Amino acid sequence: MSSIRPTTRGLSRRRFIQGVAAASAAAAGPALAGCRAAPASSGNPGGGNKKSSGGGSGEVAYWDWYVSQSPWVKNEVELFQKANPKIQVNRTVNATGAYDKLFNLAERSHNAPDVFMITTTTVPLNDQAQKGWLLPLNTYADSAWVHQFPEYTFAEGSNVFNGKLYTAPISSTSAWVQLYINTKVFKDAGLTNGDGSVKVPKTWDDITNAAEQITKKSNGSVYGLGFGNSSFDILPWWVEIMVRGAGSPGGNAGQDLRTGKYTFGSDRNYTDVLDLIMEWKSKGYFYPSSLSISDEIARAYFERGKFGMTVGGVWNQPEWTEHKFTDYTLTSLIGPQEKPKSYFYSSPGGTLFAINADAKDPEAAFKWLSWLYSPDAGKRWVQKFNEDVSIFPADNDPSKINFKPFSEYVALRDLVLPGPQPWIKNPHTSNVVINPVTPNFGNITTGIYSGQIKDTGKALTELDGKMQEALATGIKQAQGKGLKVSLSDYTFSDWDPTKAYKWPIPKYPSL
Repeated sequence: MSSIRPTTRGLSRRRFIQGVAAASAAAAGPALAGCRAAPASSGNPGGGNKKSSGGGSGEVAYWDWYVSQSPWVKNEVELFQKANPKIQVNRTVNATGAYDKLFNLAERSHNAPDVFMITTTTVPLNDQAQKGWLLPLNTYADSAWVHQFPEYTFAEGSNVFNGKLYTAPISSTSAWVQLYINTKVFKDAGLTNGDGSVKVPKTWDDITNAAEQITKKSNGSVYGLGFGNSSFDILPWWVEIMVRGAGSPGGNAGQDLRTGKYTFGSDRNYTDVLDLIMEWKSKGYFYPSSLSISDEIARAYFERGKFGMTVGGVWNQPEWTEHKFTDYTLTSLIGPQEKPKSYFYSSPGGTLFAINADAKDPEAAFKWLSWLYSPDAGKRWVQKFNEDVSIFPADNDPSKINFKPFSEYVALRDLVLPGPQPWIKNPHTSNVVINPVTPNFGNITTGIYSGQIKDTGKALTELDGKMQEALATGIKQAQGKGLKVSLSDYTFSDWDPTKAYKWPIPKYPSL
């Protein structure tokens, strides 16, 4: 597994649910700042072109794996083709789990689509660029096109390699996982403020008290907490929300970049949170079948009021909206105290769409890609279709979003700060392969909850050792290939997790 930057940076793990690979992968995103140039209009989303093929007409084969986001895609295709009647976009929707294999086969057989969503599961993005699979966007993108994006959208080692741009994000980082609260369940349990609004938990104790009151007042017919763990490990998401709030900046990835060490066993917050979860279980606050039901079933049970609180992401909302369930609110980063002691962290760069180096009509392909990346498309992404936050800050005004739960989600962007990343310090770390270890954190949390693991501290300490060894092995192998990398690249001793980290790179690339 390569340590290349996540392919869907800033999608808040948005469709992570459609093919979960690793719940602990770190979401990344750019610092948000005002654009230095006026954005391109809908009619000419690409801005000026550095190179023209003289055509700009034809067909564009386009691949993605968007399912619930299809209404947004279909709308953009329709609007684009009205503005560009000579260009036909032929879309193919692929299964998330099969996409990587299909794309790599298409590339190797020289039959890849013209514009596509990037996958880096088996071939890292820098390798794809080196193999000549991707068209450098510099071919058509000029300074105006680049500067329509916020500062730090493009970064060497993320979406820029050897000065050539290959892709960009459409979303920025948000609080990717949230605590959802069924407002009817809370009101039925008397968990309300003086104005009738529900008492949204702000601390660990608040969650405990709410779970206890819900369970007791319903005489056991409704539970305070619930989740579905049978398809993949959800328990790390509970840990993510609570240990970050308590001051552990590594979250459920476990690596504290202040020291470069994995701290599952040495940082008391992890044990405290897991002990608290086990206390909730022992007191009967969790829905009894949480370990054996799927996340999909758990979402349905939460909707029906079988329990009052669950964890998940913004991807839950479209399904609930389809079922006409809107009686919920949300929050995130809950610690022992009300003010978080660490946050979610964004990174510069990011990826999503790219162009095939052998595109049949590269100018038409660039026009379609530019349309997807335009501020107007981003505005519709957020404000009309409620998909996720946009890379363009002006699109993310909660007051312009009619659906209250999604507006609350967008407002959680206040819980995101720019953070350090090894690949910013040393781009060569993008070539460090950190192989997965077993059991991983998800396996361990499930084992603790099920009672199969009795000694939490020992299990977490052993995990630290395995993770540290995997990192050291990856570094050693990279060094063996002549790359200058070391553990010091993963250490930021002067970093304060409560403050924005200043990225020591250019705000925009030189074209």
